[in-house]
Amino acid sequence: MTAYSERAAGAPVLDFLGEHAQVLSIAAFFVACMIFFTVTTDTFLTVGNMLNVIRQAAPILIVAIAMTFVIITGGIDLSVGSQVALVNALAAILLAAGVPWPVVVLAMLAFGGAVGLFQGWFIAYQGIPAFIVTLAGLSIVRGVALYLTQGYSIPITGVPGFLSLGRGIVLGIPVPALIAAAIAVIGYVVIASTKYGRQVVAVGSNLEAARRVGMPAKWTLSSVYLVSGVACAVAGLLIAARLGSGSSNAAVGFELQVIAAVVLGGTSLMGGRGSMLGTILGTLTIAIIGNGLILMHISPFFTQIVTGAIILIAIWLNTRIFTTNFRLGRR
Repeated sequence: MTAYSERAAGAPVLDFLGEHAQVLSIAAFFVACMIFFTVTTDTFLTVGNMLNVIRQAAPILIVAIAMTFVIITGGIDLSVGSQVALVNALAAILLAAGVPWPVVVLAMLAFGGAVGLFQGWFIAYQGIPAFIVTLAGLSIVRGVALYLTQGYSIPITGVPGFLSLGRGIVLGIPVPALIAAAIAVIGYVVIASTKYGRQVVAVGSNLEAARRVGMPAKWTLSSVYLVSGVACAVAGLLIAARLGSGSSNAAVGFELQVIAAVVLGGTSLMGGRGSMLGTILGTLTIAIIGNGLILMHISPFFTQIVTGAIILIAIWLNTRIFTTNFRLGRR
């Protein structure tokens, strides 16, 4: 007769730590960065600088929330920076032509969704890898933006309502940060508590199995790129409103920061698993690293090196240490 023994005391705690190891690790890294830059600079932990950080991080967070959905399905969207630039430029062109700014906002949201859904159709229904489709999109969309602007920046003037989207403050908090926070909450609720969120996770775990049990697997897969396109439109509008201009050269390297934030937050590149809280912490970590290095008078170009290193380390941790079998060294 087989003898069974009770689990050791404290096992539930170890299980919790093992299950949430990725989010806890990025939280610890975030706190360490905050402490480091607070000690090494005089202005990092001031109210003005913190407000500046969250204002600048808002567009990245918005797209990173959408990218979390994409990566959970096992895909990737390399075209987000180009989409942001195209919306940025188109919005400025339309505003300069005298189109009312609420109409421009709605039109850009619809346009961003259409671009994302177009790419999603190729990925889900034509079976072309997301990497190839969105790499092509990266080139095509940026090229369209360059063609429309001829490489020039288009100023946005005389539309205070639109500019307040990027420069306004409500209760002491920048409007872009409030918009980003609202989108982050929506993303968290959707992935954690809705049927659609469960379908996204199921498609990322096994698309064929999801299809066989009756889920709209292909539509779910294509829809996450629609979500990504809408998020890019929001980000493009906020950047245009904050800078007061539209440019085809906006958001260069944006996709690098977004992907870094998502993978740093623990979302699996293999699909089927992700954390919105981790994405938020990853985005804030990337933002404070860039801000802190500038305050330390280190070349801003060095932040690209740091971001690339963070991606490499995060992927290594993602695939080698924080696997589904990781339990803080227990067997």
